[in-house]
Amino acid sequence: MFGPFRLTSPLSGGLLWKMPWRLSRHQKYRHRERLRRVDDIISTLDMALAKQGLSTKKLEVWKKDMPTEAEMLPRDKYTIFDRKVKRYRKGIHKLPKWTRLSQRINPPGF
Repeated sequence: MFGPFRLTSPLSGGLLWKMPWRLSRHQKYRHRERLRRVDDIISTLDMALAKQGLSTKKLEVWKKDMPTEAEMLPRDKYTIFDRKVKRYRKGIHKLPKWTRLSQRINPPGF
């Protein structure tokens, strides 16, 4: 269409903010690095508190419950359980604030 009422590219393309259905390899790399950084912080805190002979309950619970990045399956690294989705899994990047929250545990069997 020509003239003053022609479509702009965002209007003709559908949704303005499109989210791909899977992570790119660069997003996956940065996500793995974030997981490793959290693991490093936990181990540093644990060693520092152990030197002083101290420990915290939350740190012990984290170490007991949460797997490290190396122990996680790729399915658990890049997807998360969601009961509203057809196969009960959705990409972790579709979770709001996925770069700031730790999502390492899913229900058993999923």
